[in-house]
Amino acid sequence: MADPTPVIDDLRAESDELDLLVAELSTEQWRLPTPAPGWTVAHQIAHLAWTDQSALLAVADADAFRSLVEKALARPDSFVDEGAEDGARLPAAELLTTWRAGRTALDAALRAAPPGGRFPWYGPPMSAASMATARLMETWAHALDVAGALGVERPPTGRLRHVARLGVRTRDFAFGVHGLTPPAGEFRVELTAPDGEVWAYGPESAPQRVTGPALDFCLLVTQRAHRADLALTAVGPDADRWLGIAQAFAGPPGAGRPPKEATR
Repeated sequence: MADPTPVIDDLRAESDELDLLVAELSTEQWRLPTPAPGWTVAHQIAHLAWTDQSALLAVADADAFRSLVEKALARPDSFVDEGAEDGARLPAAELLTTWRAGRTALDAALRAAPPGGRFPWYGPPMSAASMATARLMETWAHALDVAGALGVERPPTGRLRHVARLGVRTRDFAFGVHGLTPPAGEFRVELTAPDGEVWAYGPESAPQRVTGPALDFCLLVTQRAHRADLALTAVGPDADRWLGIAQAFAGPPGAGRPPKEATR
């Protein structure tokens, strides 16, 4: 049974770094457009606050969370955007306070979760470690969008190992959400971490493989960059197809981002 403490600690660190980016923003800066079409900086933070609250319900009040899922199923194409829109209308100070309070409550709930406990989610049930990993993935991805709006570079850290591992583990989900049968065999995935270490997943002898920088792989599976702009190599037809549909987040297939050449 994995100890969730390290990933919960990393989630807190990732959130704190994003907090530093937005804590002193002006009203005009909260309204800046981000790389996500139609979403401002406020939308990005509002979405994180909304999803943190959903995760808190999943951990602390399963019945209330199931009611939330029923609403999501009734409006699958708009439910998430509606949550971001509602939060983005709040005054900046109130939105910031709401986000901080929600992530603090979630941090406490995850640390207090019983060992071996599993909690409902929009996909399969999750352990505390898996829930924290998913929240870290989203926090990192949306922080990239905020940084893009502000013209700030966020250097990659070792915390990306959580995003990379989630990206590998959601391979079959990505195939399934596109109506495709997942490949029968495992892939070998070898990623070069920010410090030069190699993060490896899957059998070393697997005939199909993916290699490249860990940052690029994380950008791909969070759909923050188009495959054409990333230094990832696939060997094998199924591995190649995966790089075109990879998705580490729950929900329907994401639209992704266009290649840079198409936006010039």
